[in-house]
Amino acid sequence: MATLEGKVALITGAARRIGAETARTLHAAGATVVIHYRNSSEDAEHLQAALNQQREDSCFLVKGDLLDMATIPALIADTVAQAGRLDILVNNASSFYPTPLASVTEQQFDDLIGTNLKAPLFMAQAAAPHLQANHGCIINMVDIHGLRPLKNYAAYCVAKAGLLMLTQVLARDLGPTVRVNGVAPGAILWPEMVENHAMHAEILAKTALQREGNPTDIAKTILFLVRDADYITGQVIPVDGGRLLNH
Repeated sequence: MATLEGKVALITGAARRIGAETARTLHAAGATVVIHYRNSSEDAEHLQAALNQQREDSCFLVKGDLLDMATIPALIADTVAQAGRLDILVNNASSFYPTPLASVTEQQFDDLIGTNLKAPLFMAQAAAPHLQANHGCIINMVDIHGLRPLKNYAAYCVAKAGLLMLTQVLARDLGPTVRVNGVAPGAILWPEMVENHAMHAEILAKTALQREGNPTDIAKTILFLVRDADYITGQVIPVDGGRLLNH
């Protein structure tokens, strides 16, 4: 089986949860990983130490606020300065919370659009020259609610729907040298800041497999798209346990 040895992957929001599992999975496949974080410095440093213990100088850190567009070119430059190149960009960082129509604010809209759509666009723009030079790829973390709406989450759903279209647009714009695909999780990790247990139970009841997935399910799909899918671009794969079947 092919490995990712010699390849460098930058994963945004990778200090914890799905991002961290993606970093571990790509690293286990041979890649050098660059972990982006904003506030989770302790988690990022622990993950870096664990991965570098497995393979010396195989994990680096970059810090930045993806809502500050001026910092994005510096994140890419810092990645290349530390790791020497860039082959894989995983736009994983995301914000998620309800925005009921009666109370949604402009600040909430800007935050959700900024994290979930605007940042991936400008990350791709800054990374494109390096990815093109190395025939690399981009993976965007979409969401099944970019395909089907979730009540009271208008701004989030619109942002993820935009990211789905951005995946297709980038695949056209960056082809033939760069492949761009997406993964659309269903019920994988319930957000820590959302305590609506009734909604959680309802979502699982409507999922064909009747259970929550886990970060490994997402990370393995990303690995497939990065390593094994040379003729796939512009696609978004739902990893949802059959949730869309019952939506």
